[in-house]
Amino acid sequence: MASQKGHKLDQEILEKYYKLPQPINTIQVEYVWIGGSGQDLRCKTRTLQAVPKGPEELPEWNYDGSSTGQAPGHNSEVIIKARAIFKDPFRGGDNILVICDTYEPNGTPLPTNTRAPANAILEKAKDFEPWFGIEQEYTLFALDNTPLGWPKGGFPAPQGPYYCAAGADKAFGRPLVEAHYRACLYAGVKIAGINAEVMPGQWEYQVGPCLGVDIGDHLWISRYIMHRLAEEFGVIVSFHPKPIQGDWNGAGCHTNYSTKQMRAEGGLKDIHAAIEKLSKRHQEHIAVYGEHNTLRLTGKHETAKITEFRAGVADRGASIRIPSQTAKEGKGYMEDRRPASNIDPYTVAARIVLTTCLDG
Repeated sequence: MASQKGHKLDQEILEKYYKLPQPINTIQVEYVWIGGSGQDLRCKTRTLQAVPKGPEELPEWNYDGSSTGQAPGHNSEVIIKARAIFKDPFRGGDNILVICDTYEPNGTPLPTNTRAPANAILEKAKDFEPWFGIEQEYTLFALDNTPLGWPKGGFPAPQGPYYCAAGADKAFGRPLVEAHYRACLYAGVKIAGINAEVMPGQWEYQVGPCLGVDIGDHLWISRYIMHRLAEEFGVIVSFHPKPIQGDWNGAGCHTNYSTKQMRAEGGLKDIHAAIEKLSKRHQEHIAVYGEHNTLRLTGKHETAKITEFRAGVADRGASIRIPSQTAKEGKGYMEDRRPASNIDPYTVAARIVLTTCLDG
């Protein structure tokens, strides 16, 4: 009997085909959208003949919503509409990634389409010029579901030496982190920086400042790029807010926020006014600040209790932190530390603006 030889999916083999000349006036367009769980990113590719000047020039497309939990089998077609374009860091050239949102064939946004209602709210508040910057924390796991850098079946040394650390015994996963940083810069994502986080195997990158709904487009495509790179590096990326129980930090999406009034001279009074409004809508915010956030917001590990609201200058145990530089200059921004790492940034941005600008 002839021996069976397995086939290896090797990235080095793929690179040979990426180097093949691409026909003139031909581009590959990767349509990316959010699936039925609100957490799952889906994608598929089509060939077009011209580089679009904007998302409005890209054709609508469709997919099988019964396979993503967004439509029944007997009426499964979901329409996707392009909303933001980014350069494709995987295929290069003129190829692009496109963030889309989802619609029924009659043009009604799907219930899972959070971009459309968020954009409507943010457009109403555009005169406030709301800026957002989000700190995306995440955890890397080996394929056997062991956190990266942790001993198999055991635990590493306690937290302390890992935050913003360097060294093979402290920083685990840096090649993926650096590849993601460069890929996002190439794509046109407004990525602002990176750092190792408090728990070993945990990292953070920052996106922003972005105006209005752009923060959702940029954060979602950055997550997509992260998952694609994780395929190549053979690791799993988790956005769970408490991936490891016990005396370990959770993972958040601290949301930095300001309006033009907050950024102007004397803006600190506008920040305090916004915080007062936020204090009265605490539960409405917690309801959209991520799944399993009760596991993270315990009053420990640099969090406030989920049942309490408080603000403070330079206080990372508060619900809202006013940076010391903002307090010193009397203007700037504030940080909402309540959002979990798995938030929908469209919903969070809209909820903050609704509370602070539109009194909703």
